[in-house]
Amino acid sequence: MLPKPVVWLHGEVKTPPFSRESRIEAGFLLRRLQNGEILGLPASRPLPTIGSNCHELRISDRDATWRIVYHVTSDAIVILEVFSKKTRTLPKAVANAAKRRMQQYRRLMKEE
Repeated sequence: MLPKPVVWLHGEVKTPPFSRESRIEAGFLLRRLQNGEILGLPASRPLPTIGSNCHELRISDRDATWRIVYHVTSDAIVILEVFSKKTRTLPKAVANAAKRRMQQYRRLMKEE
């Protein structure tokens, strides 16, 4: 089975200011998702408020705690948002952006 591609829907693909160790951790977790593994706590937690099959990867860094909001489809891992988490709750702007991008992805897939 081939790994699922990672699809990025927002702007250019560039690395947030993760440390080298955190970039490796994020890459390792994304590769596990690409290979069909289902991740649970503490690496990933579900985000049903965004939509079905939506989760956030949890990446601890020296100076920040990063989150990668993603959606798992049958054919891809869709990155909806990457942000530095500063509170216990998901910021409303992040939730709204993730929902909007998931709808955008679904529209794009229907067009193909």
